[in-house]
Amino acid sequence: MKFSTFIRHLREGSKNIVRNGWMSIASIGAVTVTLILVGTFVALMLNLNEMTKKVENDVEIKTLIDSHANDEAIALVGEQIEEIKEVDTISFSSKNDELEGLIESFGDEGEAWGLFKQDNPLNHAYVVKTKEPRDTENVASQIEKFDNVHKVIYGKDVVPQLFKFNTYARNIGLALIAGLVLTAMFLISNTIKLTIMARSDEIGIMKLVGATNGFIRWPFFVEGLLLGVLGSILPIIVIATSYYYVYTNFSDKITLSFVDILPFNPFIWQLSAIILIVGAFIGVWGSVMSVRKFLKV
Repeated sequence: MKFSTFIRHLREGSKNIVRNGWMSIASIGAVTVTLILVGTFVALMLNLNEMTKKVENDVEIKTLIDSHANDEAIALVGEQIEEIKEVDTISFSSKNDELEGLIESFGDEGEAWGLFKQDNPLNHAYVVKTKEPRDTENVASQIEKFDNVHKVIYGKDVVPQLFKFNTYARNIGLALIAGLVLTAMFLISNTIKLTIMARSDEIGIMKLVGATNGFIRWPFFVEGLLLGVLGSILPIIVIATSYYYVYTNFSDKITLSFVDILPFNPFIWQLSAIILIVGAFIGVWGSVMSVRKFLKV
């Protein structure tokens, strides 16, 4: 494509937006409202995804060794665990380490457990993490079968439900975002279609005098692109401002260890890029789909 032709398409696409007046405003409004909702859901989903990853990565298997096992038997259990291909890391925790950890976890009230230092009733343990958190249940079931293993602790009732919840939350979020995007594409497609219908005679004449489909389509392509980009500006401002307020006012007040809001920078730039790309895609797709039927003369 010649540069002069490209400039002509840009000029015509820009003129179309001004020429169509309220129809262009309606298209931009449809994209704006949708992208505010999409951006909000994406921000929530990405933060939720980060939280679930943190929770999943904190899942570990504590293997308690039989109190009667000798040093050789304890070492053998560790070797058997290391041979499991799904295991990522394994660390040994003596019963004294376990007692110290228990005392620390109770804070001031844990001092009472200090009485057991002379006659420690706890077990030696191996703390195991899998390469993939979802392999936790499978690895735990294998470890349970080893000799000299007293008990395997990994949240048997909680972990499978946690993974199911995470999967459902991600799928529902993606479905909602996809539905919103499709709705915006439908709205802008119909809005642009109305403007094209008013110019259907002009398109027909251009076809009859030999204009190619590409030559006719490009101004509408540019128009849709500009509508999508213009419709994404306000959502970016609204979501960036809202996220900055939430991050600066609430991130330090959250006490739950697994709840961690993504840092404003660079997250907001990444989110803004996503919104801009989605807006441009919605505009282009709506424009291309609208003009197709009018190119058949």
